[in-house]
Amino acid sequence: MSMALIVRPHFVPGSAEISGSRRSIRKKNHHWIGFDLGNGLSSGRKHLMKPNTAFICCSFGTDKDPLLPSIQHLTDARLIYSVSAALGHNKKSHPECSARVPAIVNALEKNELTPKFRGSQILELANFKTASIEDIANVHDRAYVFGLEKAMDEASDSGLIFIEGSGPTYATSTTFQDSLIAAGAGMALVDSVIAASRNSSDPPTGFALIRPPGHHAVPKGPMGFCVFGNVAISARHAQLAHGLKRVFIIDFDVHHGNGTNDAFTEDPDIFFLPTHQDGSYPGTGKVSDIGKGKGEGTTLNLPLPGGSGDIAMRTAFEEIIVPCVQRFKPDLILVSAGYDAHVLDPLANLQFTTGTYYSLAKDIKRLAKEVCGGRCVFFLEGGYNLESLSSSVTDSFRALLGEESLASEFDNPAYLYEEPMRKVRDAIERAKSIHRL
Repeated sequence: MSMALIVRPHFVPGSAEISGSRRSIRKKNHHWIGFDLGNGLSSGRKHLMKPNTAFICCSFGTDKDPLLPSIQHLTDARLIYSVSAALGHNKKSHPECSARVPAIVNALEKNELTPKFRGSQILELANFKTASIEDIANVHDRAYVFGLEKAMDEASDSGLIFIEGSGPTYATSTTFQDSLIAAGAGMALVDSVIAASRNSSDPPTGFALIRPPGHHAVPKGPMGFCVFGNVAISARHAQLAHGLKRVFIIDFDVHHGNGTNDAFTEDPDIFFLPTHQDGSYPGTGKVSDIGKGKGEGTTLNLPLPGGSGDIAMRTAFEEIIVPCVQRFKPDLILVSAGYDAHVLDPLANLQFTTGTYYSLAKDIKRLAKEVCGGRCVFFLEGGYNLESLSSSVTDSFRALLGEESLASEFDNPAYLYEEPMRKVRDAIERAKSIHRL
């Protein structure tokens, strides 16, 4: 069996000073920039090796892509993940800061949930290709992609620019490349999970620990901390590169994934089902939005009332998500995994717990095994309290490995209050009526 040696860089999480909402972030003297049509140079997907990472490999890969793990390594694994921390994409005191992914990675190491401790059970994709401009343009307008690429010169001169105002969404000189890497990390996991599923009835689940996040980025531009729609790009990649027809996207971020919604609103082969706090940023995601044209009926928005928590989410999962997935019969499930619905997160007002996220991961994995041969990949979206973020992702890993939850070591019931179950029931019944569930 071929062997690989991976030497990881050491991550040290910083601190993030978080104000109460997206709109309350102070805007310092940074430049704002719009996007013009451009004729930037397109490039193919480039090989990526992490900076300061030594990779020694002998015949380690699939037949189609030598950068991906061998079929034997893939089928031996129960969980496969990729890391793209985007350390250069950072603004001090901004919630979406460079400390987020390192905090998760450090928690995984501390809890012995990495290949170092688990051997073949857990696999990290430390070497993969970046997304190409063509990959990004399968979801986003070329004018936006080329405009962002050109804006990197100004970001380099200024140190930081704002590229969208509602978040606000910022860019540094590395943002374009960091965003290509993040999208590529997700695509590589999709490649790996699909490859494994063709040789095993129980393929590993994928988890992309990446940033910048993506589900707010609309086809025409960035939005809400998001630059490129990572999950949307991977959904298209699964169809174009692997011939999969139907993809189901679950989004449990506290904020509505309007970018993903817009990308596939007229697509009958991609079902988008987000659960989010009603009335929260960006104000979209009404239950009446069910898609349009040929895509009518393949969008189900479930806005949950403020204060919804574990009971509400479990009910929504069993009564909305499960029957929708079973009826749609997807070939692949992708998950926009936002951890900002946690009761300790500062940017919204739901009361999920680490235990809620454990249950979601466990149930989604079970559902994927039932309907699509276990093909499932999670993509990190929001989550801005570093402690609740890292503990919840760590417990999600445990769920995907089939291990017991340790959420009780972190969750404090004293933070919780009674859920508005009458309003939750009304929201669920309305969605069931509209979609005939």
